[in-house]
This record gives sequence, structure tokens and C-alpha cells, in this order.
Amino acid sequence: MDPDFLNAFTQPSTLDRFLTEDVIAKGEKRKLIKPTSRNNPKLEELKLFLTEWINRTLKEEHIVVKSLEEDLYDGLVLHHLLENLGSLKLQVDKIALTEKKQRQKLSVILEGVAKYLQLEESQLKWSVESILAKDLLSTLHLLVAIAKHFEPNLALPPNVQVETITIETTSRGLKTSNAVEYITEKKENIEAQSKDDAFDELFSCAPEKLDVVKKALLQFVNQHVGKLGLNVKDIGSQFSDGVILLLLIGQLEGYFLNLRNFFLTPASTMEMV
Repeated sequence: MDPDFLNAFTQPSTLDRFLTEDVIAKGEKRKLIKPTSRNNPKLEELKLFLTEWINRTLKEEHIVVKSLEEDLYDGLVLHHLLENLGSLKLQVDKIALTEKKQRQKLSVILEGVAKYLQLEESQLKWSVESILAKDLLSTLHLLVAIAKHFEPNLALPPNVQVETITIETTSRGLKTSNAVEYITEKKENIEAQSKDDAFDELFSCAPEKLDVVKKALLQFVNQHVGKLGLNVKDIGSQFSDGVILLLLIGQLEGYFLNLRNFFLTPASTMEMV
């Protein structure tokens, strides 16, 4: 037997589950994250990021996710997440208690995701069965696709990759293959990309124009916060506590900021934060 196959299943629970009947049918392929990759710090960072993003998005619905695999497989959280992010009205039960109901619910949800994200079947990196089986790789691919579509400015951790093993049953027995798979966008030389920022170029290439830019920014800020009776003279000092920034955002976006949600005159670093 392929030694990579044995090495991939060093955890008893994984091996026991795989060896039970009908875990993988003849001719079927199953891709899994190698246990050695599960301790990857970047993978842990992505899992934590997505967990916090879901909890933040569903905070008002009092839904708390602790484990992506354990809490998303039955479709309940996915249902709420999609309705919240994209106002998708899916014709499914809120709660599905049996495996049959969960499979039906997931089928409707994932069909809705593929249609809304305009993905062909060949582009899907997840399936009803893989999500229902609490497959981490499929769950992460699904969440990343949803996040990138509905919140394109979300700063997903880049360059998250894992080692995978693909298992297939053939007439000769089990066939395995190994690969490295990216879950989030591959970005080469991120630091070099950040150096292309317009303000960085301004500081390094044209410092004599800095005062002109500062005056233009001051004029822009005062044009909006002036409606509140405020006057900004120094961007560096007057923006440091966050108050002017919050009020400016409120003016630009056209909404009222509840003054009880932040400190108008913060007296400590904690209040500024």
C-alpha cells in the first residue's frame, strides 16, 4: 500500500472513519487535507479569520460558530449567512434535524450559491456530500468563495495552502496522489506590491508636493465636517483619536452615528480604540 496513504492517516479517528463501510465508493475520489498540514499557522489564521467574520456577520442573530466543520455541515449557519450577506431567500426549512433533511437543505443552498456566484459545476470545489461529511477543505473553499463575492474588500489571509492527498478506489485497490492546493489567492512578493502605494511614492519621489496634497485633503475634510461646526487644521493630531474620522465617514456615507457608540472626547487609549 502507498506509504503516503498510511502517513496521511496517523490519527486513529480519521483512519477508523475511512475504514468503515461505504466511506468511499468504487470509482469515487476523495480529497483530504493531510494531518501534517492541519497545524499550518496560515491555515489556522484563515480558520480563525473566517470564524470571526461569520460571528461578526451573524451577531444580531445570536449565532456563534466555534468550529467551521462542526457548525456548518447541516446548512443552518450557511442559510443565515447567505440571507444576511446577499438577501437570498432560500426555500428551505430553518432547522433540519435528520440527515435526509440536511442533505436536501444543503442541496438547495449550494445550488443557490453556484447560481448567485455564477459558477459552473466544473468550478465548484465543494459538494453536498463533502460539506455534509464535515470536510474542512471543501468548507474553506466554500466560505472563501462566498466571502470574496459578497465582501470583495475583506482582507482574507493570502497564500494559504495545504498539502492534500486524493484517494481513489480502483479494481486494483486504493490509488493515491499528493498535491499542494491554494485556498486563498496566491500573491507573490506582497511587500513589493505594497511599495507601489501612491502615498509611498509621494513620500519617496515627490516630497515637495506633500504640502499641496495635505492642503487638498484638509479642504476636502473641512468641506464635509464643517457642516457639523468643526474645523480641522492638522490632520495628524486631530485624526489621532478617531473622532473626526468617524464623523467624516458618517457625513460621506450619509448616515447618523449614535454618539453613545463612541467617545466624543476620548481620555484614554482604550477609549480611542
